[in-house]
Amino acid sequence: MSSHADYRTAASAATKGELIVLGIETSCDETAAAVVRLGRDGRSEVLSSVVHSQTEDHAPFGGVVPEIAARSHVETIAPTVERALADAGVGWDGITGVAATAGPGLVGGVMVGLSFGKAAALARGLPLIAVNHLEGHAVSARLGAEAPYPFLLLLVSGGHCQLLEVRGVGEVTRLGATIDDAAGEAFDKIAKALGLGYPGGPALERLAEGGDPARFELPRALLGRKDMDFSFSGLKTAAFRLVETCETDQDRADLAAAVQAAIARQLTERTERAMADYAQRHDHRLLVVAGGVAANRTIRARLEAAAGRHGFRFTAPPLAFCTDNAAMIAQAGAERLARGERSDIDAVARPRWPLDEAAALAAPSHAYGRKGAKA
Repeated sequence: MSSHADYRTAASAATKGELIVLGIETSCDETAAAVVRLGRDGRSEVLSSVVHSQTEDHAPFGGVVPEIAARSHVETIAPTVERALADAGVGWDGITGVAATAGPGLVGGVMVGLSFGKAAALARGLPLIAVNHLEGHAVSARLGAEAPYPFLLLLVSGGHCQLLEVRGVGEVTRLGATIDDAAGEAFDKIAKALGLGYPGGPALERLAEGGDPARFELPRALLGRKDMDFSFSGLKTAAFRLVETCETDQDRADLAAAVQAAIARQLTERTERAMADYAQRHDHRLLVVAGGVAANRTIRARLEAAAGRHGFRFTAPPLAFCTDNAAMIAQAGAERLARGERSDIDAVARPRWPLDEAAALAAPSHAYGRKGAKA
């Protein structure tokens, strides 16, 4: 079918109020594609979600190697997209728009997905929506679930840790952020020190199940401050020192449990401050927790309990949509497309792209964790 005919099909679907968007995500070590339908009532349905993981490629190195990641994206992006379309049962002629991550992330990988998205949009005469990866996480709880705007968001993963007031796509105010490391990065680095391999966060959570969180004393960050910022650098350094004292499997399990409890405590304390602040401005009280660390059951339970104490409804994406995926990119793209937005075909890949750019300019040290690329 010609690109002109494809454009007519897409325009017809948009006129009827239904949007079917292909999402592409390549910001780190997963090549992902998904198709999401956004109805005229604002409800979304995930028609397909395909993730090609590179875990085995990076495991020997104990972390993501950017060059290996980019090469894998090049090799797998086309079949991943084709499978997502096949699983959705719509084909190219049923797609209304193409949403692709344009940053932040490992720029080599971002360029692969964004370039593929541009090519598909041009070839099929479809609108392109260049999506901020963090905005994808911000709207991930809206994938087929009730998470109306506005809401308070704790966005917590390997490269970022932020508290945000979300009023809609593109309407975000940052309330607090890490001043050094992200929570997920601390999990991964400490897990590596414990010899747990990659990815470290889930492995540390499993080890912590058999540990005593009270055995080891770990420092509490930013005591005396009343803001909503985070810091995990001191915790990470203290844990590294304690790793050297661990002689048995039980020692390691106890330390893992202590680390998990310390991170959960800091996340909960700062989020409770944010809820108290947020409640002064909004009657609608919803706490959304998103990002890879939201898959941690202990942290999820602590935050849900805290939400209940403050009169907030709690929600989080399904576990499959906590870590990097393309359904959240399609969701963000669909919401922007529904507002009549589209990106220029010369949209650039951005290694750094804060959600609240004004706040990032005012406090640049808070804009990124040490990992930098995805904060």
